[in-house]
Amino acid sequence: MPGKDAEATPALPPEPPADLPGWLPILLGFLTAVGAASTDMYLPAFPAIETSLHGAPGSAQITLATWFAGLAVGQLTQGTLADRFGRRAPLIAGMVLYTVTAAASALAPSIFWLSVLRALSAIGASAGMVIPRAVVRDIAEGHAAAILMSRLMLVMGVAPILAPTLGGVILGFASWRTLFWLLTGYGALCVVLVAWLLPETLPPVRRTRLAAGEQCARYLYILREPVFASHACIMGAGAFAMFAYIGGASPVFIDGFGVSPTRFGMIFGLCACGLIGGAQVNARILGRFGFAAVLGATVRVLLMACLILAAIALARFASPLPIIPPLFCAIACFGFLNPNTTVGALTRHAAHAGAASALLGTVQFTCGAISGLAVGFLTDGTARGMAGLMLIGALATLAADLWRRRVLAVN
Repeated sequence: MPGKDAEATPALPPEPPADLPGWLPILLGFLTAVGAASTDMYLPAFPAIETSLHGAPGSAQITLATWFAGLAVGQLTQGTLADRFGRRAPLIAGMVLYTVTAAASALAPSIFWLSVLRALSAIGASAGMVIPRAVVRDIAEGHAAAILMSRLMLVMGVAPILAPTLGGVILGFASWRTLFWLLTGYGALCVVLVAWLLPETLPPVRRTRLAAGEQCARYLYILREPVFASHACIMGAGAFAMFAYIGGASPVFIDGFGVSPTRFGMIFGLCACGLIGGAQVNARILGRFGFAAVLGATVRVLLMACLILAAIALARFASPLPIIPPLFCAIACFGFLNPNTTVGALTRHAAHAGAASALLGTVQFTCGAISGLAVGFLTDGTARGMAGLMLIGALATLAADLWRRRVLAVN
């Protein structure tokens, strides 16, 4: 049966199809990275944004939470459009929306309007995050899809490594508004590249045209499918932990430990290296162990790293150095977690990969929005709030993984 086969690691093609253009993973990664770039570049600017827009401490994190909420909503919209109109047209439209709202964000007069514009910008950016995953599902499956997804993550991983460091450097001589003008240029470049290079991977014969009620029924069908649901829960719980780090890291390091924005960017980039390194190790070991076994091991390593991080946070060291190793290890786990949960969730949904990918993203970013709001309320100048939320997310991933194993055992 399918679940048992996945757990037993069936013999699947070890590489994506040989006739794929070599630049395609690079392009897909560049498009997907719009989410990471838009999230990470302005993290070092949180204190500057609060000062410039007269916001209370922790108010800049509201803009991050609305960004995640916009991504959650946008995932469903973009998935439906991608299944109905193909991959190219919705992707171009989404990136145009992102570009316009990124420019408006650079002119935002208050925290409120910046939060609103970030939500709208996220709806456009979600096209760049949903549709490349659906393209991968269009052209590969099983181990080949997981390997291609890991290669895509290698390219998109440049964003979380460089974006916060670049943001910190720019803040040394320019306003936080300059960061959003750079993101505007990024969005415009994405529009050009998609229009010029991206092939259409969903031919008209495979497209679906569903009414609103039918689309809702499709989403419910996907959600009720246990293999999808269990993998989606793992991804959602992991996102809760990941976004607690993303939302909480800037106040912890800059406000709590007095680290400069530039140095914070370097620390954030170092942890992002762990994410990318994990994704590449994942691609190399899948052929031997299978994505189901790797996923189970990753969940347990993540829990151990978060337990250590929570213990160090409670000890309240004066230096930030002790919390960096467990943070690095935890973030590296997401390099294994994300591609394998994506492949596992989409395994039985080739006929509507766009809708399934969108629903997966909605689960992920809904959990991220909740986590982003929670870490804002728990900001107190220490790492306790961030570490505690990451531990909750790690415990939830373990519970979801135990469910996944039971599902695969009976399917």
